[in-house]
Amino acid sequence: MSNFKGFTSSESFTRLPNSFFSKLLKDIDDLDELKIVLYLFWRIEQMEGAQRVLSRGDITSDEAFMSGWSAAGLAAALEKASRRGIVLRVEDDAGGLFALNTPRGRATVEGLQKGRLIASAHSPNLPPRDVPNIFRLYEQNIGPLTPLMSDTLKDAENEYSAEWIEEAISEALKRNIRNWKYVEAILKGWKERGNHERENQQNAGKNDRYAKSQFSEYFDGDA
Repeated sequence: MSNFKGFTSSESFTRLPNSFFSKLLKDIDDLDELKIVLYLFWRIEQMEGAQRVLSRGDITSDEAFMSGWSAAGLAAALEKASRRGIVLRVEDDAGGLFALNTPRGRATVEGLQKGRLIASAHSPNLPPRDVPNIFRLYEQNIGPLTPLMSDTLKDAENEYSAEWIEEAISEALKRNIRNWKYVEAILKGWKERGNHERENQQNAGKNDRYAKSQFSEYFDGDA
């Protein structure tokens, strides 16, 4: 089992209706059914256009999600979710089209069944996994992005990992410092003293004395 490092302030969220928690969650006792339902909410939520259905092939094309699943396990999970009424299914030659039982999903399924809509012949692209974007992180947490700052951030992205940059920005925010020079100083310190220094800093309680003594020149500077 991998060690999850926690959610970040920069990632997006997937909406779930309140009735999922108040009426459905207590009754779902099969892990595979729960996994496929949550996956469909995530995947369909990020689709564009009025017709939001997924074919079985759309689901199986997601190698990250399908890791450890069998075709039989997926079929069983979809069948359980369909019988419960969370998922709607339209039969086709490729193993079925699946929609959520929402107003939009019901309208789409009705249109497909009555021939008013034709299922798309190509599979929807997978939505991007939430990977830290340095430009988005900067604008959300430090300040407006200028052309000069964009070049600076590109250089940083080439020198440090996305994980390091995100963690350095997080360290600065914990000290209420919205300053790129300060973030850059943290990154340089980690690089010079190695990963062990980075881990020590994160586990040391992030006290103000450490921050002010090592990075005091950056507290009042511009971003």
